[in-house]
Amino acid sequence: MPAEPLSAHAIEDALRELPGWRLEGDRITRTYRLSSHFAATGLTVHVARIQDELNHHADLTLGYDTVSLAVNSHDAGGAVTHKDIELATRVEAIAAGHGAQ
Repeated sequence: MPAEPLSAHAIEDALRELPGWRLEGDRITRTYRLSSHFAATGLTVHVARIQDELNHHADLTLGYDTVSLAVNSHDAGGAVTHKDIELATRVEAIAAGHGAQ
């Protein structure tokens, strides 16, 4: 069963609880800055594990000292759903442990 798109109001409410995350077009996005490429790689691997656990994957980009995510739900026509918010919440919960800002 496809995921249901969230209303604009529901997305705004959810993003208030996710500092640094924002709505860009039809995706929620966040870029984390880290102290080094090694630290950024560690965060990327941890995010990949979370994505596999949730069976929901963001566009994940590793830079020299940054990690960027952009996510929406293809099974909801490219809209933002609860699955996207859940992924963002899980990533936000582990990011500080990697020194991400």
